[in-house]
Amino acid sequence: MGAKGWHRRGYLPHFDGHGISQHVVFRLFDSVPPDERDGDDVLDRHMGVAFMRDPACARIVAEALLHGDGQRYVLQAWCVMPNHVHALIATNAKIELGLIVHAWKRFTTRRINESVGRTGAVWAKDYFDRYMRDDAHFETTRSYIERNPVVANLCDGPEEWPFSSAGWRETPKERE
Repeated sequence: MGAKGWHRRGYLPHFDGHGISQHVVFRLFDSVPPDERDGDDVLDRHMGVAFMRDPACARIVAEALLHGDGQRYVLQAWCVMPNHVHALIATNAKIELGLIVHAWKRFTTRRINESVGRTGAVWAKDYFDRYMRDDAHFETTRSYIERNPVVANLCDGPEEWPFSSAGWRETPKERE
């Protein structure tokens, strides 16, 4: 499939281009109250069911992100928060960004529901994406993703958060 460029799926505009780095954020179905705007400050309050507070659920999402790394995409930075996920990826020439996000959501929905003993929606329908304009934008975004747990007062340093590229990189042997 070819890159779609700018397109809409739902109410958010998306950009799909192969080989470019993109920051993707997807969130749990109830993480933002209907009367509030989507925003980082709202997400960092860990509203809703926050399934990924449970390390087993966070691991399901982390492993789903890592599964396609090097084949379907290059995973450049990532972080699983209690109620949302950040991924900085570059897609390969064969797979659209929307299909990758859909695969992450489909796989993790089934596994998270099994883990917590429920059925139904896990993720909000759409996702946010932003392409990286240049190296400075990339580095700012990578740092933002890895520092997200610190800003949300979940840990003191990025490397202390076990479900992120910073934490995973620091202690790979403990993850096996």
